[in-house]
Amino acid sequence: MTSILDKNVSDSDKIEIITRFILHAPPGEFREVVNDVRLLLNNDTLLKEQASRAFAQHIKDQLTPVSLQSAKLQSLITEYNELGSDRYYDPQRRQSFKYDHLNEDVSDYEPWKPDPLSEPWRAALDEVWLKYCTDHYPNGVCAVFGFSKNGQISLTACIEGHTYQPKNYCNGKWRSVWSVVFEGSGSRAELKGAIKAQVHYYEDGNVQFFSSKDIQKQITISVSLLTRYENRIKPFVCFQNEKQTAEEMRRLVEEAESEYQTAVSDNYRTMSETTFKALRRALPVIQQKLDWNRLTGYSIGNELKPFKV
Repeated sequence: MTSILDKNVSDSDKIEIITRFILHAPPGEFREVVNDVRLLLNNDTLLKEQASRAFAQHIKDQLTPVSLQSAKLQSLITEYNELGSDRYYDPQRRQSFKYDHLNEDVSDYEPWKPDPLSEPWRAALDEVWLKYCTDHYPNGVCAVFGFSKNGQISLTACIEGHTYQPKNYCNGKWRSVWSVVFEGSGSRAELKGAIKAQVHYYEDGNVQFFSSKDIQKQITISVSLLTRYENRIKPFVCFQNEKQTAEEMRRLVEEAESEYQTAVSDNYRTMSETTFKALRRALPVIQQKLDWNRLTGYSIGNELKPFKV
């Protein structure tokens, strides 16, 4: 394999390799991967100028939690609240901020105004979504984003939950994104969800587990009906019911995510009891763990020839 430091490798090829490393960084290990590729590339100027987009993309894809002004106030860095020029907004606190993807630093807070058409729907879902996240993801961070275009309302609800245990050589992350687009007139709409779960275990080895699932469900945008009387009965007048719609969305999400987690747990249990045992022995034929520092002392070590990377 050609080294990335080889003079024959062009800068564009180096950046392509570095970008792949960064985008595939395991959860909780972004900083370690960046430090490693920095040593490999040995060109900080090229890294900052050409690989900065990869930093931003990875952080957005990971639904990265960020503390705002206080450690108790957290939001998410995602593609759904991106304003451009490395700025993002927090709809709960109605402020925007600048985020340094490389140094993971927040600065330059400014007021932010929500979209008036989607905000009542977003706020109702945000209240329900926060309770759902607290009940099911004790260490999770959630956020709900909304905007409107040509009379259509778009809502996106995100959850990020992680457990980082580097001392135990294990890191894991849960990500789920649910979105719906509707006219706000009581019609049915499609609720789309994307769930991703990733675990990296690297004690005496390097094993990654990654699972994802896309889900689609039909949801009814609820309305309240009111009849008025003025000498005669007028037709029903529809009033949008944001709270009821938010509760229905939460119910569908809870049902789908519970089914997914149960299926993953059952599948993992089956793999542990059957598949993994079939793949390898608990111990080698010598019934002892292999001491790699004394490899040449084993008969197989004498058969291994040096090779160049």
